[in-house]
Amino acid sequence: MDLSKLREQIDEIDGKIVELYQRRMDVSREVAEYKIATGRNVLDKQRELEKLAKVRALAHGEFNARGVQELFEQIMSMSRKLQYQCLTESGSLGRLPFIGVDSLETENARVVFQGAEGSYSQAAMLQYFGRDVKSFHVDTFRDAMNAIDDGRADFAVLPIENSTAGIVSEIYDLLQEYENYIVGEQIIGIEHCLLGVPGASLEGIRKVFSHPQSLMQSSKYLAEHGWQQISMLNNAFAARKVAEDRDPAQAAVASEHAAGVYGLEVLQRRVNQSGTNSTRFIIVTNQKIFRKDAGKVSICFEVAHESGSLYHMLSHFIYNDLNMTKIESRPIEDRNWEYRFFIDFEGNLADGAVKNALRGLREEARNMKILGNY
Repeated sequence: MDLSKLREQIDEIDGKIVELYQRRMDVSREVAEYKIATGRNVLDKQRELEKLAKVRALAHGEFNARGVQELFEQIMSMSRKLQYQCLTESGSLGRLPFIGVDSLETENARVVFQGAEGSYSQAAMLQYFGRDVKSFHVDTFRDAMNAIDDGRADFAVLPIENSTAGIVSEIYDLLQEYENYIVGEQIIGIEHCLLGVPGASLEGIRKVFSHPQSLMQSSKYLAEHGWQQISMLNNAFAARKVAEDRDPAQAAVASEHAAGVYGLEVLQRRVNQSGTNSTRFIIVTNQKIFRKDAGKVSICFEVAHESGSLYHMLSHFIYNDLNMTKIESRPIEDRNWEYRFFIDFEGNLADGAVKNALRGLREEARNMKILGNY
């Protein structure tokens, strides 16, 4: 058979498909107008399941039946997105429970960070809030969240991601658990130094203390010397221990900032392998606010444990032309092999496209939560 003639037939069929698709979208717009007038939800799961069963039954053979089901899943997905768009255009979306502000009220704010004086968290806090900030520190990330909850702190500074070690998974879990929200971020370069008491020398070092990640990030340098490595809860705790023990055979892997805080000497700079290592810290508060010039949105949600469910959630970003910059997953407690997804994407809560996407996600996902706009 002539391939060109077969292609002509396909072109003719495709033209009819496009025409029918556009007619279907016109009807979908009328459906949206009806739902706006009556206050009905866009998603009618039972109706969609019944529809998929009917169109499958019209197809010949299992291969075609599966193909038709996938095709109509996409068509119905596009229909929902059009209806969400109609809701946005009509102003029927309502207001998101976040208030836009010109700037954060940081003057006289009380800020909490995890760790001790001299930690990277403190350095990030000073860069974001300035050196005159009123601050205090706690032992754990949960303690920092609780400090906001009980009113002892207005903001918390928490590490959420390192460029080489990856995410701080506990922070993701706490963001989902607590009603606290991200309002800013601070990225700082991580340069680990080997710190000792005044007068100590590399030749005399026998033990090195630091956080496990810092030891890992400096493993090549430490292995060359064969020193005993001892894990600590925090780099600053390690520096404080070395300063308090006054033992020239002990050293800490920590920041130059920690050396200044505890009166230690820098025995060696840049002991970590990566020269581009950095950590992203988030600024968290219990107020549902966002800066009007914010450009990144963080959310989390759960999806049904079935084929294609995550794909359909992510399609809301594609349809609304939103650039997703990060996706992470965390296990859901007491539900084996089910996961909660954390997503960052570019946008502002005041943008129509963002509102449209969030409306679709909220209706179709399980337990969707806006973590912040910053």
